[in-house]
Amino acid sequence: MADVDQRVGQRFDWRRAITPALFGIGLVVNAAGFAIVLHRHDEPGRAFALVFIGANLLWLLAEAPVSLGKPGSPPREVSTLIAYGLTRFATVAAALFIVPLGTESPVREAVAAAVFAGGVTLRLVAIRTLGRFYSHHVIRHDEHAIVSSGPYRLIRHPAYAGMLLGHVGLIVFFFNWPALVLLAGLAGVLSWRIRVEERTLLVLPAYSAYAAQHARLLPGVW
Repeated sequence: MADVDQRVGQRFDWRRAITPALFGIGLVVNAAGFAIVLHRHDEPGRAFALVFIGANLLWLLAEAPVSLGKPGSPPREVSTLIAYGLTRFATVAAALFIVPLGTESPVREAVAAAVFAGGVTLRLVAIRTLGRFYSHHVIRHDEHAIVSSGPYRLIRHPAYAGMLLGHVGLIVFFFNWPALVLLAGLAGVLSWRIRVEERTLLVLPAYSAYAAQHARLLPGVW
């Protein structure tokens, strides 16, 4: 019996459970936000807000195959993933939970929707372009190849750029100062995560050459 327990313990790696756990947190945050806004009767912008939250939830579900799938090898670095996931959903929670919707503004709604849609589209295209090489974990595959097609022709980390743009769009609509501060924190955590990820990839000569010719997130800036 002890041998069985030991083998089970060896097979279970808690690091593999991080992305499903973060996915669950994201579902709860968005569902709670939807319920809160749904009960704000007769407030301006309520219908659009519900559509916005629904779109954010669909974004989360679109990444479910990656979030719930098992990484090909045990992840070694998880601190940036935990910080990234928690800061992301704290930003969403602050945006959805803290303040009333405020006055309707068709211009603000249009800008928010455009920035959000552009960011989500960029991220999902980047994930699809990387294919099997994409993971929420920082992992270098033995047969890792450098992808320079699609949005990777322009910047090194379009999935992270799309993530930030999507959250900027969310906060343009659900604006409050705590959410803005948390968004700045999310940008800082992503910067940290990018540096950790690149330390893993820069051992590949092909990536060093690629990095020398492409900015991380914004051409000409960083």
